[in-house]
Formats: sequence, structure tokens, C-alpha cells
Amino acid sequence: QVPLVESGGGLVQAEDSLRLSCLASGFIFSDSFMGWFRQTAGKEREFVAAIDRGGAGAYYDDSVKGRFTISRDDANHLVYLQMSRLIPEDTAVYFCAAGFNPSYWNRYYNTAGAYYYWGRGTQVSVSP
Repeated sequence: QVPLVESGGGLVQAEDSLRLSCLASGFIFSDSFMGWFRQTAGKEREFVAAIDRGGAGAYYDDSVKGRFTISRDDANHLVYLQMSRLIPEDTAVYFCAAGFNPSYWNRYYNTAGAYYYWGRGTQVSVSP
């Protein structure tokens, strides 16, 4: 069983919006800290957004701040990434991730090492 499954990717035009979803299973979702990362060919996976337990705190990379919104639905084990005003530079495979160590995550939420489970990714392509 794959603990995280992303969906919602696709091909859109610049300035369009898209919402990614990530369905979690196999662990206590409300105990998790969740993040979104993205990766393009030949580059390292980069941080996009993160949200803490209960959704009180949300964090964003500067490149998406003001355009993307992360949220979570603990009742349905879902985390979302609402993407608006997309630009071609947002083209990437987007990955959902779950972490569980609060002290480590609070310091390193924007690094891959803060996460234990990863999804397989969903492709987002933005045309000019």
C-alpha cells in the first residue's frame, strides 16, 4: 500500500490554476506534518510548501508565495496544493511528503530529510 498518492496534475496554460491533492493512508494523518516538493529533470527536489499538524502554520518557498496555498483535511486524510497564476517555471513533477518528528520538522520543514513518506508524484506542465 502506497502511503501517499498525488493527483490533479495536468497540462495548463500560463496564468491558469490547478489544485493538487494527496491522499494519505496507513498512518495517523493528524500526527503528520505535510509538505509539497517539486522536481524537474536533472535538478534536485525542491521545497514548495509545508503545513504543520492541524494546519495552524503554513510555509512557502519564495517562488510560490502569494500564488500557491497549502491546506489539509484531516477528516479525509487529504492535503491540497492550490496553485494559481501558474508560470512555465512551475513545470515539474510534484511530490507529497509526510513527516513525524516535530522538533526536526520545525527546523527543517523545507528539506527532504524532514519527511519519511513520499508519494510517486504528479506531473504539472505549464505552457507559455
